[in-house]
Amino acid sequence: MLSLRFYILVMKKVTTNLFTLAFAVFTGLLLFTLSGCVKQEASKVEKVEKQLVTTAASNAEVTAAQKIIEKVPDEAVGYNKLAVAYIRQARETGDFSLNTNAQTAVDRALEIEPQNYDAQKLKASLLLTLHRFADGLEAGKKLRELNPRDAFIYGVLTDANVELGNYKEAVESVQMMVDTRPNMESYARVAHVRSLHGDSDGAIEALSLASRVADPADKEAQSWCLTFLGHEYFKVGRFDEAERVYDAALKILPNYHHALAGKGNARAAAGDYENAVKFLAQTQARVPTPEVVIALGDVYAKSGNQEKAAEQYKLAEFIEQKLDNLDQRRLALLWADQNTKLDEALVIATREHAARKDVYTADIYAWCLYKKGDLPAAKTAITEALRLKTKNALFFYHAGMIEKGLGNSKAAADYLQKALQLNPSFDILQAENAKAALQELK
Repeated sequence: MLSLRFYILVMKKVTTNLFTLAFAVFTGLLLFTLSGCVKQEASKVEKVEKQLVTTAASNAEVTAAQKIIEKVPDEAVGYNKLAVAYIRQARETGDFSLNTNAQTAVDRALEIEPQNYDAQKLKASLLLTLHRFADGLEAGKKLRELNPRDAFIYGVLTDANVELGNYKEAVESVQMMVDTRPNMESYARVAHVRSLHGDSDGAIEALSLASRVADPADKEAQSWCLTFLGHEYFKVGRFDEAERVYDAALKILPNYHHALAGKGNARAAAGDYENAVKFLAQTQARVPTPEVVIALGDVYAKSGNQEKAAEQYKLAEFIEQKLDNLDQRRLALLWADQNTKLDEALVIATREHAARKDVYTADIYAWCLYKKGDLPAAKTAITEALRLKTKNALFFYHAGMIEKGLGNSKAAADYLQKALQLNPSFDILQAENAKAALQELK
C-alpha cells in the first residue's frame, strides 16, 4: 500500500460513477487592447462563447439519466446520474457552465430526498468546483461523520484543504483516502500533495502508478494521468520525457485538449515555435481556457508577432472577466507580468489571498505586491509561497526578483539560478527576464 507519510517524511533524504466524479472535480481544480480592431475582437468573443456552450442533451449518458427521471421523477437516483453526466462533460469539454446544470440536478435530488447520501456527496464536490472551498470542507466533514470509511469523502477533504492551504490536514486526508481505497483517484491526489511538498520523484511515481491502474475503458482518465505525469516532468525540466508521455496520451485519446496544450508548451520550450503555435491553437479551438490563450500569446510574442500576441491577451482578459469570474488569479498574473493594470491585479490577488492560503495564491499575491513596489510585503508573501519547498521555478524566479529589489544580491542570484537550473524554460518570456536579472547581479 502506498504511504504518503513515508514520502513526506523522507523526501529530504530521497461507487464507480461517484469515484469518477471525484476524479472529475479534482482534475477541474487542477485545470490562467486592440485599437481599431473592434469588429475583429467581437467576432473572437462570439467564437469563444460558442465554443464554451455544448449540446449536453445529445450525450448518451445525459439522455439515459433523463429517461430514468421520466420513469421515476419522484426519486433522487435519476437526478444524481444526470449531475454526474454533466460534471463528466464539463471535465471533458472545458465547458464550466455544465456544472450549473449539475448543481440544478443535485438540488432537485435533495429536494426530493434531503438525506440522500449520494446527492450530498455530489453537492460537496460541486461546492469545490464552484470554488466554495470552505463550504466544501464543512460538507466533507459532515459526510465523514456519516461514513468515515468512504474514500470519496477523503478526496473532497483533500481537495478542499489543498485549495485552502491547509496542507497538514490535506496530507492526513489523502493518506486516509489511499489507505481506504488505493486506486487511480487516490494516487493522483497523492501525486499532487507530493509535488506540493517538493517531492517531484514521488509525484512522478504516484502518477505513473495512477496511469497503470486507470480503467482501460476510460480513455479520458488514462490520458489525464499521462498528461499530468508529463506536467510533472516538465516542471523539473525533463522536457523529452514530458513530451513522450504527452504523445502517449494523444495516442490513447487523439486531440485531448490537456495533452495538446502540454505538447504545445513542450515544443515552445524546445524553441519550435511553429509547432508550438499549431498545438496550442488546436487546444484553443477545442477548449479556450485562459492558460492556453495566454500560452499561445506568449509564443506569438516570443516569435515576434506582437499583433497576434496582443489579440490573445485581450481574448484572455475577456474569458477571465466575462466567462470565468470564479478565479481570476491567472489574469492578475498576466497583468503583473506585463506591468499593466497593476492596481486591478493587486485587488484580485489580495481578494484571493484573503480567501485561500495556498502556495500558488501566495506566489501571485507576492508578484503583484512586488510590481506595485511594496517589497517588504512581497517578501512576506513569497516566503509563504515557498513554505512547502515546492519545486516550482516560477516561485524561485519571483523570489529572486523580490530579493533583487530589496538589494539582497546573493539571495537573489541563488533563487534565479535555482529557477533556471530547475527549468530553463519555466516561462518562455519570464525566463529571459530571469537570465537578464542574473546577469546584472554578476
